[in-house]
Amino acid sequence: ALDTACSSALVAVQLAMQSLRLGQSELALALGANLILHPSSMLGLAATQALSPDGRCRSFDAQAKGYVRAEGVGAVALARLDDARSRGWPVLAVIRGGAVNQDGRSTGLTTPNRLAQEELLRSALDDAGLSPDSLGYIEAHGTGTPLGDPIEIEALQAVMGAPRPDGSRLRVGSIKANVGHGEAMAGLSGLARLVLQLQRGRIYAHPHLRRLNPRLRLERSCLEIPAAALDWEEGE
Repeated sequence: ALDTACSSALVAVQLAMQSLRLGQSELALALGANLILHPSSMLGLAATQALSPDGRCRSFDAQAKGYVRAEGVGAVALARLDDARSRGWPVLAVIRGGAVNQDGRSTGLTTPNRLAQEELLRSALDDAGLSPDSLGYIEAHGTGTPLGDPIEIEALQAVMGAPRPDGSRLRVGSIKANVGHGEAMAGLSGLARLVLQLQRGRIYAHPHLRRLNPRLRLERSCLEIPAAALDWEEGE
């Protein structure tokens, strides 16, 4: 059992992946759950002004004022790719790599450390053996807080946002705008959305985006938050 707050489910996925890589297991199940069973947690979060006053998670929007809490349960089954293929198991997606680090010093829960996020992104790309310009989509944390969203976008811009010679774009979205913030299991809902988009070859529109948060300056980068659904063409 893990508790790393909102990253718990994806840290479970990372540890499961490491177990498979080291040969410690042949099949790993990574699960996350979030149930709101007592009002005390809601009252505590409300006191921090982290929750949206209008019942909408407006990630990346100028009206973003907090997130909406969500309940949910999710699970993924992970195996080494060769093992899955040899046993005839369905392969929904391939995880190329991952990384975990610590946020370090910051001014509060809703104002993460940008430099730590940049370091994490570089470590994940290195572990996956991928370059930033090979990516087509980022499933962001995107809580819909006035400071958290810009800090996350700034980190993405620093590591992955350089304009591309071919003019292609790196789309950014967050499932929290669709279903709210599942807290401990939020990472698995984002992972599920990413897999569905891969399977369908579509990047779906980011909801509740009326006017971009003015702190998000995307003009000189390849980042784009999709206002409408678009085809996601296969790369190499």
